[in-house]
Amino acid sequence: MSSELRSIAIVAYRDIARFWRYKYWLAGQVAMNLADILIFGLIFNGVVNKDLIPDYVRFVTPGILCLSIFISSFSIGREVGVELRREVTQYLLTLPVRRESLIIGRLLGGAARGLIYQFGFLVFASIILAPPSPEGWAYVLATSFTLALTMSSVSISLSTVTRDFNMQATIRSLTYYLLFFVSNIFYPQRVIAARLGPLAPIVDYSPLTMATNIYRWAFKYDVLLNPLSNLIGLLVWGLIIVVVAYKLYLRNLLRD
Repeated sequence: MSSELRSIAIVAYRDIARFWRYKYWLAGQVAMNLADILIFGLIFNGVVNKDLIPDYVRFVTPGILCLSIFISSFSIGREVGVELRREVTQYLLTLPVRRESLIIGRLLGGAARGLIYQFGFLVFASIILAPPSPEGWAYVLATSFTLALTMSSVSISLSTVTRDFNMQATIRSLTYYLLFFVSNIFYPQRVIAARLGPLAPIVDYSPLTMATNIYRWAFKYDVLLNPLSNLIGLLVWGLIIVVVAYKLYLRNLLRD
């Protein structure tokens, strides 16, 4: 058991160490996320209906916490896809690590990337909004880990469902669009209901919507939200997607 845990830790550490190689990409992503908060907030503060969103900067900040995890955790999938296309997995299979440990390590490594990247934005959110209570921090930590593991698993699933690069790019772009815009990150509930009509309830079942709701509750933007029901829904999403990612990645490793 201890050897398996050590193998998982080594694989995860490898992916975390490789994450720091993308320093220019990381700098660009940080700048982009800050721009989402500042530029979007400054522009839309004077445009949106104050009855819907009194302060757009405060409204969008919890959503940026989700996007920071989404973007950074997704990076693991690109690496897995490249390894499969270039047959690097044949080398990985020669290592003294069980396939199951390799897969779990990759999933956790991707999740750790998301948590590391999000840390600074949590501090930023505590300044712009309000620091969470001890209970709020418990929800924040549980949400961040579950969301990071879910997004890492989604990314690996998309990279292992097919080895065709063009198909991967198409599926990834479609997933980006659905997760980004079929959520309440940028839009309040009343706007979503007006734009989507009878399809509006679909947004409530998005993992990004659930995570954003928890962050808005924890950072005291909207204390009327129910964090427990959203966390349960996010955990269900996470469990399903982790199992799918595990099966797809294992299928590709067995194929090699």
